[in-house]
Amino acid sequence: MTPPAMDRLVARLLRKNTSKARIAGFILSNFIGLAIVLGGLQFFLDARTIWTSEDSFIRSDYLVINKKVTSANTLGAALPGFTTDETEDLRKQPWVRRMAEFTSNDYRVLVGVSSGGRGMSTYMFFESIPDDFVDVPRSQWLYRPGDSVVPVILSKDYLTLYNFGFASSAGLPQLSEGLMSSIPLSLTLTSEDGTRTRRFTGHVAGFSNRLNTILVPRLFMEETNADLGSGRPKAPSRLIIDTSSPGDVAITRYLESHGLEAAGDKSATSAAFMLRVVAGIILAIGTLITILSLFILMLSISLIMEKNRDKIHSLIMLGYDTGTIAGPYSSVVTTASLLAFALAATGVIILRTSYMAPLTGIGAQPAPLWIMPCVGTAMTTLIISLNIISVRKRIRKSFNNR
Repeated sequence: MTPPAMDRLVARLLRKNTSKARIAGFILSNFIGLAIVLGGLQFFLDARTIWTSEDSFIRSDYLVINKKVTSANTLGAALPGFTTDETEDLRKQPWVRRMAEFTSNDYRVLVGVSSGGRGMSTYMFFESIPDDFVDVPRSQWLYRPGDSVVPVILSKDYLTLYNFGFASSAGLPQLSEGLMSSIPLSLTLTSEDGTRTRRFTGHVAGFSNRLNTILVPRLFMEETNADLGSGRPKAPSRLIIDTSSPGDVAITRYLESHGLEAAGDKSATSAAFMLRVVAGIILAIGTLITILSLFILMLSISLIMEKNRDKIHSLIMLGYDTGTIAGPYSSVVTTASLLAFALAATGVIILRTSYMAPLTGIGAQPAPLWIMPCVGTAMTTLIISLNIISVRKRIRKSFNNR
């Protein structure tokens, strides 16, 4: 009999006591676990774009905070900025990864825009934050000392007020984001005493939903403040925080107890946080079921090998190596695991076609589909590897005991 024929005979002999019910139980449990993990992961990736795709300049993990304006502030002196002790206390909070101060202009800013032969101008203000907090390509957010063109990021609220407030009442044309980005802004900067003036052209690099300001590069702010400012130090009125868990209840409690408030759409931040929490729970449950299915398969293979103990011992005495004896069991493990993965991936794709249409209708952008099968392949490879290692370890133990 040829060696391949002998190997097939050995495989048939060792698989004789295979329990189809146990293997089917593993496939079912592994399918359920993988389907939950992969389905939860894909839904999280697809749904998170509802809250993260609206503003590509400031990540949802960033929190902008300021002090609350009360009647005492409005009737008295100007609202005080953050003191050194307050900023240091904030840095010590467990949900703060890093923090930076907003720097505001120390001079007057006149912003003008014209379109169709008509225009408007108004006094505004500038703010800046460290450039690494602004998620804009370096080429679009570049300013060098002496440049006449300055990139700016505008609040979408300003464009809305212009289109549906000023433009409609003054008979000016309404501007889309794309058109506004192509129209240069005239920027006239004047010192407080009116003795020094500098003019620049503003280029709109984009619009933000979460920053109600005109944002300029930090280097531009430092240069113009040094040239036109009064030189008096100012405490920062706003801070930007990179949080580890946006939407966390601990953040809300801290802000309320210290008279602070978060700027922007807080409901979106909370929704994004809840999405992460729910997705984490789903992934944990799916992973637990997958681990249990792994132990089910390992136990099933162990029971089969125990029933075939005499056959395995005889094959060892006949000179068969570990790889040949482990081959049939490795084949069962690989086939069952790949079948469970294929069923789970198919199920997730079918599920995705049912929920993607409603998500797209509320503004979601489909996430890449390659992440899900990559994660499933990694988990399936791990399951197969652990089982094969367990089988070979058991057979080597039999070799040592012969």
